[in-house]
Amino acid sequence: MNTENSHGHKHSAYFPDFIEKRLRHCDYKYFKPRKNKKPLVLGNCLPNAGSIMLQSNDYLNISSHPHIRNAQVNMLSAMNREPFMSAVFLHEESLLKRFEKRMAHFTGFESSILCQSGWASNIGLMEVIADSTVPVYIDFFAHMSLWEGIKIAGANAYPFRHNDARHLDRLITEHGQGVVVVDSIYSTSGDIAPLRDIIAVSGHHGCVSVVDESHSLGAYGEHGAGMVSQCGLTDQVHFVTASLAKAFAGRAGIIFCSSRFAKYYPYISNLSIFSTALLDHEIAAFNATLDVVMAENYRREALNENSRYLRESLSSLGYAITSQSQIVSIISGLESDTERLRDALEERNIFGSPFLTPATPKNRSLIRFSVHSGLSRENLDYVLNVCEDIRDEIGMRNWKSTRIKPTTL
Repeated sequence: MNTENSHGHKHSAYFPDFIEKRLRHCDYKYFKPRKNKKPLVLGNCLPNAGSIMLQSNDYLNISSHPHIRNAQVNMLSAMNREPFMSAVFLHEESLLKRFEKRMAHFTGFESSILCQSGWASNIGLMEVIADSTVPVYIDFFAHMSLWEGIKIAGANAYPFRHNDARHLDRLITEHGQGVVVVDSIYSTSGDIAPLRDIIAVSGHHGCVSVVDESHSLGAYGEHGAGMVSQCGLTDQVHFVTASLAKAFAGRAGIIFCSSRFAKYYPYISNLSIFSTALLDHEIAAFNATLDVVMAENYRREALNENSRYLRESLSSLGYAITSQSQIVSIISGLESDTERLRDALEERNIFGSPFLTPATPKNRSLIRFSVHSGLSRENLDYVLNVCEDIRDEIGMRNWKSTRIKPTTL
């Protein structure tokens, strides 16, 4: 073990074998297989001012909106100091509590609970509503935070086939009343859950329903109220959760629920009790963001049109596209194929997000394009021209996922 005093520069702590084993496994699995000896998510090129960035989840392109920035700066300038404390100490008239009421009204729910992240929202909710006596029926492709929440709650997970309401029905019939968990839009494939069918099955069996709207809140529904609202299911869904790091372009999470649940949640959720609440300047930014999300419908219209154009055009080029939303993923399959695709795109100044296990099933890795409303048709056509030109270079015709036979490409 190499050490120096508190003012030195060297410190090498000894790790026992149980930690060294984890680190070596990570090196073997994620670093060594790559040509550049970095994880697949890190390529060889760095983006520049002219790059087409399809990695950010800022779907409405509002992260630099002056109304939002000014609201945050003005709050910071006006305050002498901000309270750093758990939300359990905040009274009803606090800025956070008033924002929660405003968000609830926006979506049609009685109440909402602001959390530190989308991950915290899902972990905290599952921790409260499930335990070892409660079966939890979860879509196979639901977000990892929901799976972790089930694990932390000590509940039994019963995965059902992706978007398969009939399989869900059979599982509930076999194992009994519990919690049904789905995403409204799935974060890797970009496809949309058949919410009406899922919620109908859940309600028939008297189950509690949880819908993660991280990728739909702000982007769908009237004024961006989300997919549950758009489907007319607000009165039938018990809980909606969301990350506010997507269309709301901030760093927080939220739970939409009944007022009775919201009254007790802060005192029975460990994540709520033992975490510092969001700060007032952050709440000011979210209040301004909600103004923008509700008022500027043209952003959603541009997002939907850009997404449709890219999905349909990539499909016509032979790429496997299962998306129905602004998450448009090219399913390359093998990690080696995904690596070639990533490099070919980045060499041409296009940056998407590589996904691999555990974010995707084994041998179903992909490059995810996160579309946003600020992309021009020129930007999209450049991406499409590149994707057309590189098909031979990346061996796309030989991918198992390729939909169109080589003779027709």
